[in-house]
Amino acid sequence: MTKAEIAQQLAQTTGLSQADTSAVIEGFIESLCQALTKGERIEIRGFGTFKVVERAPRTGRNPRAGNSVIIPKRKAPTFKPSKEIKTRIDNSSA
Repeated sequence: MTKAEIAQQLAQTTGLSQADTSAVIEGFIESLCQALTKGERIEIRGFGTFKVVERAPRTGRNPRAGNSVIIPKRKAPTFKPSKEIKTRIDNSSA
């Protein structure tokens, strides 16, 4: 599902224009990005938690040449779904 499809679905559900819902989605995503850039943890009850974790440096392997490559430490965003979302997804496949 793309942002445009989400905006269209929200517009139909809420009665707002698609342009308004697109602006809200863009603002929401920008707020998430700014908070994660600051290293903040974002918790949306009933949906999940976003946070930034620091990956330790490690040694990898170049698959083409086969030589070892040192991969430096880095920060990466992670998402952990809530129990409610996990349950809904599990029950929908049954």
